Amino acid sequence: MGEQEIEAFLSFLAIRRQVSASTQNQAFNALLFLYRHVLHKELKESIQAVRAKRPQRLPTVLSRDEARRIIDTMEGVEKLVIQVLYGRGLRIAECLRLRVKDIDFELNQIVIYDGKGQKSRRTMLPEALREPLHTQLRRVHILHQADLKKGYGSVVLPEALARKYPQAEIEWGWQYCFPAKTIYEKQGRIDEFF
Repeated sequence: MGEQEIEAFLSFLAIRRQVSASTQNQAFNALLFLYRHVLHKELKESIQAVRAKRPQRLPTVLSRDEARRIIDTMEGVEKLVIQVLYGRGLRIAECLRLRVKDIDFELNQIVIYDGKGQKSRRTMLPEALREPLHTQLRRVHILHQADLKKGYGSVVLPEALARKYPQAEIEWGWQYCFPAKTIYEKQGRIDEFF
C-alpha cells in the first residue's frame, strides 16, 4: 500500500463513510505511525485526500432579556464579573486577569492586554458598572493592604517585568480586580475573602 492507496482510503472515509474531520485525522495519523515506526518507511509524496469538512456551528446567544434574567438571579462578585463579561464582550480569562491599572475611570475604558491572539484592545466602561467596580476595588485594596502586612500580596507579572520593576509585584496597580480565594495550607488556615 502506497501513497495513492492511503489517499484513496482517506477520501473514502470522508466521502462514502462521511466520518468527522477528527476521525479522518486520527486514521491518517495512525497510518503515519504505522509507516514511520513499524514499517520504518517515510511517505514520499504529500497525501492529497479529500478532507472531511468540519461542521460550521452557530454560537448560542442569549437575548438581552434572557441575559438580564440570569444576571438578576446573581449577586456579589460573581454578578459583577458576569456584568463585565456580558456588557463589554470580554472573555472569562480576560476578565479574571484584569488588573487595577487596566480600568480607567477618567476615560471610561477598560484595557484588555494579551487577549485572544495576543492582541490588546480597549472597550468602554459602562456607566452602570462604575460604582460596582469602585466598590470591588475598595474591597480588593483592603484585602491587599491586609495581605501586605502578613507578608503576602504579590502577584505574577507578565514577562520580564518582575526583573525590570522588582517592587511592581506588590504595587496596587498590578493587583487583580477579581483575586481568587486563597488557601494558605502551610499555616493551616483558610482565608475566605468574599
